[in-house]
Amino acid sequence: MKSEELHLTHILECIRRIEEDVAGGREDFLASHMAQDAVLRNLQTLGETTQRLSEELKTTQPLIEWQQIGAFRNLLVRNYLGIDLNIVWTIVARDIPRL
Repeated sequence: MKSEELHLTHILECIRRIEEDVAGGREDFLASHMAQDAVLRNLQTLGETTQRLSEELKTTQPLIEWQQIGAFRNLLVRNYLGIDLNIVWTIVARDIPRL
């Protein structure tokens, strides 16, 4: 159980960093390659970490779309050059606060 707590803490830290990196709003995010790189890295790390959580823990939070988080992580890793930053912004603005 200790590693589950560590993974959850790591996920929360990724969320905190993403929120910090986009605090300036959409236009600042789209204008800054450093903010984009930081957000993409933290989304990737967040997705990777969710894949390390036990299925038992995931079933306690059925409203979280665990499979979609993992799929998005895979998309980020495999299609890095084809990432649409407007879609990333939508995910960050809509889904990260709920997560």
